[in-house]
Amino acid sequence: MNDCLFFGLNRNPELFENEPYKITKPIQFKFENENENENEKQIKQISSEEFSIIFLFKNGKAIEYSNQTNSKQNPEKIQIEENIQKVTVSFVNEAILTIEGNVFAKGKNVNLKNIKEFINISSLIEDTNDRIIQDIVSGLSSIYLLTSNQNAYGIGSNFWCQLGFDSKTLEKTEKPILMMKNVSKIFSGNCSHHFFLLNSNQELFGCGDNRYGQLGLGESTEKEIKIQKLTKIKNIPKGKIIDIQCGDDNSIMLIEDEIENENPKRKLYSCGYWEYNGLGKDENTYEFTEIKSSLFENDDNILDFSCANAHTLILTSKPKLIGFGHNYYGQLGTGDTEYQSIPIQIELPKLRFNENISNYHLCCGYLKSFLYYSSPLFSNLEEDLIKLFRRKEFCDISFKTKNGEIIEAHKLILKYRLNQNQKLKNLKKLFQKNQLKNQIKYLK
Repeated sequence: MNDCLFFGLNRNPELFENEPYKITKPIQFKFENENENENEKQIKQISSEEFSIIFLFKNGKAIEYSNQTNSKQNPEKIQIEENIQKVTVSFVNEAILTIEGNVFAKGKNVNLKNIKEFINISSLIEDTNDRIIQDIVSGLSSIYLLTSNQNAYGIGSNFWCQLGFDSKTLEKTEKPILMMKNVSKIFSGNCSHHFFLLNSNQELFGCGDNRYGQLGLGESTEKEIKIQKLTKIKNIPKGKIIDIQCGDDNSIMLIEDEIENENPKRKLYSCGYWEYNGLGKDENTYEFTEIKSSLFENDDNILDFSCANAHTLILTSKPKLIGFGHNYYGQLGTGDTEYQSIPIQIELPKLRFNENISNYHLCCGYLKSFLYYSSPLFSNLEEDLIKLFRRKEFCDISFKTKNGEIIEAHKLILKYRLNQNQKLKNLKKLFQKNQLKNQIKYLK
């Protein structure tokens, strides 16, 4: 059985029998037909917006609850033949990343002929050598792709210049267009018209809607409501950027200390409009500034956080559940509907795996929230190998086992894609047989 808790806007009362429109305290999300293969596997990821919720399971299958299905008993199975690695849904579009590196998407901004049909948008990239996708991120009306060659592409609406181009000359595109090269991460939100790119030199760039200073460019750019070109974000706090999540009019950044130790301290920073969307403080902020609270103790650390259109939830190692922002539908899980401008501690529900709190994750959707259990699917070593599978270059790899034995896998992974299942199975047997550590060394 999956451990998944829900609270907030109950758009479809059929999903939670006899539950009200506003669910202000977390309740168990019980999947119907638990014995079906899609549901008996553990949850890997959840993506949610106003009308749709997509659950991705560790067996590579996904199901969607939406107003179209209108019934808990009949969720829509997402029919993609390849194993699914990540899902993302916004008010306008849906996108799916497969383990093989293909991206299938549907919606009015990517397929005008049939908005309900998934099409392979990664195959539309003009550079045929750049069609293996490593990550996908949704904006409200756009989709961002990060390729295995570390290039960032965008598709969909560009009305707010959220693709990094002047909207007067490019209002929208139905094919992915190159935005920047040498990119390590893309950040946005499925309720947002702005986004960020982190390049290989750890420099941060932003573009799009800046009506409330949500790009963190400083007070001098407050009146620039559309940032038309990718612009470097200055005055970034020191440390490693772990994640940035975007709401309607705000952005929340997670920074990890540069000090090397077993548990480096993580801190949250925010910018944008505070009154309805929540910055964790009582004033607008035009640059990323720290969210300070006595709840973030020195011996506590942030494990996970999620930001939706108007509220933010944080999970810490104590463990503690902390939140702030819009709460009219109970999406903070406090048991009431009072707005919270600064961080407050929320009663953490009784969980099935309290000893593994680091395996719990948060998903904040449009006026709703999920807290769910998802243990790691791959070790760190396997994650590195998966990235290598998507690359077309040759390399040598060496593994070190617990007993100190060195195993050299000379050009083992070369040109073998993840869809070559037999080779992947053989590689996994190698993991199990030799009890490999999560360490890898590339000898190029």
